[in-house]
This record gives sequence, structure tokens and C-alpha cells, in this order.
Amino acid sequence: MLNVEELLNKVEKRLFIGGEWRDGSAGETYDVLNPATEEVLATMSSGTREDSLAALDAAHAARREWERTAPRTRAEILRRGYGLMQERKEEFATLMTLEMGKSFTEAKGEVDYGSDYLLWFSEEANHFFGHTNLYPAKGNRMVTVHKPVGPCLLITPWNFPLSMATRKIAPALAAGNTVIVKPAKLTPLTMQYFVQTMVDAGVPDGVINIVSSTSAANVSEPIMEDPRLRKMSFTGSTPVGSSLMELAAKNIIKVSLELGGNAPAIVFADADMEGAVAGVKAAKMRNIGEACTAANRILVHESIAAEFTEKFVAAISAMKVGNGMDDGVEVGPLIEAKAVERMQELVDDAVAHGGTILTGGKAVDGKGYFFEPTVITGASRDAKVFREEIFGPIAPIFTFSSEEEAWEMANDTEYGLASYVFSEDPDMMYRASDNLEFGILGFNSGVVSDASIPFGGVKASGLGREGSREGMLEYTEVQHIGTRDPYQRVK
Repeated sequence: MLNVEELLNKVEKRLFIGGEWRDGSAGETYDVLNPATEEVLATMSSGTREDSLAALDAAHAARREWERTAPRTRAEILRRGYGLMQERKEEFATLMTLEMGKSFTEAKGEVDYGSDYLLWFSEEANHFFGHTNLYPAKGNRMVTVHKPVGPCLLITPWNFPLSMATRKIAPALAAGNTVIVKPAKLTPLTMQYFVQTMVDAGVPDGVINIVSSTSAANVSEPIMEDPRLRKMSFTGSTPVGSSLMELAAKNIIKVSLELGGNAPAIVFADADMEGAVAGVKAAKMRNIGEACTAANRILVHESIAAEFTEKFVAAISAMKVGNGMDDGVEVGPLIEAKAVERMQELVDDAVAHGGTILTGGKAVDGKGYFFEPTVITGASRDAKVFREEIFGPIAPIFTFSSEEEAWEMANDTEYGLASYVFSEDPDMMYRASDNLEFGILGFNSGVVSDASIPFGGVKASGLGREGSREGMLEYTEVQHIGTRDPYQRVK
């Protein structure tokens, strides 16, 4: 049986800069809470502007040696990291459940998902080629190479504290870059332990640096104002992403942004009913609904809406709410008190716009930030649950009468990250692809994430892709080398 107190004592609470664990320069700290109990889990060092620039100094100093390290050496370090994460699965899962709230079962799944990025990019590092070809109009030849972009600032969210880290760090390191990581202040422990694990795997000093802080601006602003930084990757809200993009413009820094979502889950009249209910439940309730890919709006054909709603309500009502460390729990606490208040605001607004609560609809009494899994039907499209990202266990159901109306309703949002379609018509997948303005489409599937896919959105959901070969290209610059035709005679 894992000893939680021993685990928490083992996790470093300090900053990691240039291969050294150190306190923040101002001596400031902050507490990390367990959202299920509201108890303090740990007290973290809080970094300052000076600390963030020290981290950039370290990343810049280590840059050349790391980018000239043989790809296989980089790959072997990532592969060792993968192995260590698998060995420490129980520890990582426990940390995530304690600080974020997700069920222990889901947390173990995230360890597998997150470690897969290390495995995938350890393999990609050895197969990352440029190309050689002729100029079309003359005999000269050209060589195209992919070079490391340079020091990278990686800002990760609280909802997937491990996999969102590995999804950024693994391709950055595989491509030969050094990184400074700013973890979310609500869930820093998992990231701290991941950095310790990568150090154990053999990452050289200065290649990974971590600066946790109560103030995101204290870390991001001074680094992004420094021309030595060449890449920034952020996962979080669209307003914050927009502000970071403005900062990046000053020094023309490459950016990757994975931002908000308002995913539609469209259930057509010919859908397999049991499969659709299970798929929409998975898309909606994964990670307590606190996911940018979560099904935000459930759009059901009017001819099957009554049957689908009855079965879906039964499935949602049966979900066990409680501390994620307890057996059988599927719905843990939300991340903080403000999130609970936000859920109640959305429910009240939906009811004010004609909605009916079929199950749930309120906070759970007692300690912890719990909110009942909720299904609402009948709200108008003016309701916030249709217009805004929910990020919690509220599932609003809307109806449509035609395929054209389904596409129009689905696309009626500034976001464009994930979408889901359920239909037994094999041609529907292609029609959905043609009509939906989203970067990701799940067809008869409610879970679509994997290290091998290009994850990302369009419109206000962001720029760039993470995972797959495309995810590694995000951390490179392309260089063209033109050379004279070797058969050309110099006269």
C-alpha cells in the first residue's frame, strides 16, 4: 500500500534551474490544496521574475550541447523516462488524484497516456529526416533540414497535469531543444515529480528547468520579452492565449496554442443507441468534464431524443461521486470553489432560458468542491451552456430536425477543437469532416486522444498541433541549403 505522506515528502517543492533544486529568490511560498478535502497537501516555492530569467539563462547555456547530442542519445533518455514513469505509475496517479481530484482509475490512465508521448517521441527522434531534391528549373540541388528552434517556454494546465507536460516536453527534447516549464499553481506536484523522474532518466543540467509560481506573469513575461526565447507553447483559456500571443509578437516567437473548446456531440437518428449513450458519456464526463475536448453541447435528432435522453440520464445518474482515491468513484471534486460557483451559475442560467434539470443541478454538501453530475434539456441556444465552455459535469441536450441544422448548430461557436458524431451511415464520417469546423472529429467514439495523432483546433481553439510527427515539427525551424549541381562545369 502506497504511503501518501512518504510520497508527498519525496516530491521536491523547490524550483529546478540549471540542474539544481533551489528556493525562490524572494523566499515566497504558496499552498497546494486537495480539492476533495480542502486540506493543504504541500507548500511550494514561488518563483520570481529573477528566477524565470535564471531558468532562461540555464536553458540558453545548455542549448548548443543538447542540440548537438546524438538523436539516439536523446531518444534513449526519453525511453528511460517512459520506463520510470511506468514503474512509478501508482505514485504519479496518486499525486494527480490528490491535487487535481480525478479518480484514481482515470489518473492511472493518464500516466499511460502521458508516458506514451515519451515513448512516441523517443522513436520519432531517430526518424526525423530532412530531404534532398533538384531545383525544378535548373540542375542545382537543395537540401532541407529541420533544426531545433531554441529555448522553449512551456506553460501547462491544471486539468491534465502530467500528459499536457509530456505532450510538450517530449517533442521539444526529441528535436534538440531546452525548456523552461511553468506548471499550473493548482497542480504543480505532478510536474515536479515528472522533472525528478526525467533527471533520474539522465536529462543533462539545464535541459529541463521548472519554475512554479503564484503569478504566471512573473514567469512568462520576462522570459517572453527576452530575444533568447524562441518558442512558447501554452494550453489553457483563449483569453490568456490571446494575451500570450501579443507578447510573442514583439520578438516574433513561434507559438503553439491549445485553447478553449465548445465541442458538439451529434447523435443522428440512425446511431446505435447504446454505443451513442456510452460514447457521449465518455466524451462529456472524462476528467469530471474538466477537459477542453469535453462534449459541451449534446445535439440529438428529434426522432430519438426522448429515448436517448432517458438512457443518458440513467447512465449519468448512476455515476458515483466522491473522493477520487475511494473505490468506484467516477466523479471527483472540481478543482476549486470558484469552479463550483461557476457550475451553479450555468445551471441557473440554463433554467432561466427554458431548461429543465433532469438529474443533479447543485453542489454536494460538505467538505470538498463537489458538484452533482447534471443533465439539462430544453434550454435555448441563448443559454450559457450552449454559448460558453462548461468545464464541469453539466450535460445540456438540444435537438435538431435535419442534417443541415445539425451542422449549423455545431459550428455556431467561435471555438473549433473537438467534435463527435454518432451514426451508422459510413458516409456520414466524410460528410461530417466536410461540414464541421473542428480540428478533431470522433466518429462513433467519445475518446480520441493519443500520442500518435495531431491534436489541436481551429478558430479560437488555437494554433499548431501536438503529438504525432506534426507535434515535433512545431519545435523546429526549416533551413534550406542550396548547392551547385555537382555535374556543372566551372568555366
